[in-house]
Amino acid sequence: MSTRVADPVPPRECAPDLPDELDEVRSLRARDDLFGARITGLEGDVDAAHSRIVECAVDAATVDRLDLGGATLVDVRVADLRAAAVSARDGRWRNTLVAGGRIGMLDLWRAELDGVELRGLRIDYLSLASASVADVRLVDCVLGTIDLPQARVERVRFEGCRADEVDTRGLRATHLDLRGLEALSFTDPAGLRGATLSERQAEQHAPSLAAALGIR
Repeated sequence: MSTRVADPVPPRECAPDLPDELDEVRSLRARDDLFGARITGLEGDVDAAHSRIVECAVDAATVDRLDLGGATLVDVRVADLRAAAVSARDGRWRNTLVAGGRIGMLDLWRAELDGVELRGLRIDYLSLASASVADVRLVDCVLGTIDLPQARVERVRFEGCRADEVDTRGLRATHLDLRGLEALSFTDPAGLRGATLSERQAEQHAPSLAAALGIR
């Protein structure tokens, strides 16, 4: 007898694999190639565009702007990050955890995320526009706007999260679990095809869902 596959399929476990001992580093620069480092003391404007950061920890950074455009992060843990803006456009993140802190804008436009967890964060504006997102968890996050136009998401789950607005225009979703997201509005309910809502959420957003289907 066949076994029914769980729907939605949950994201895979993606905890970063870090060495027991890390070298102390107190700066990040564009095109850096770092392996096995604990990065501390970041402040002001930090340009780490096109860097490669592997099996590293970034602890207690307080920055105005962190530029990770085109950067590659693999097995990275970021803790207690406070930033006015983090730009990670066209970046590639794999097995990366960002836990705790406050970010004004997190721009992941056209980024590739594979095995990423955002936990205990407050983010005013999260852009995943045109991003490719797989096996991602958002846990206990408070979000202003979540921008998802033209994004491709697969096995993404929200747990204990809140958001004011979610822009789903052109979203392509598979196994997107929104049951743990309290959202005030979805910009384009038609973009929720492939997502899972709770019965309560479906009732809450019934007028906009009906309008998207042409139901009066």
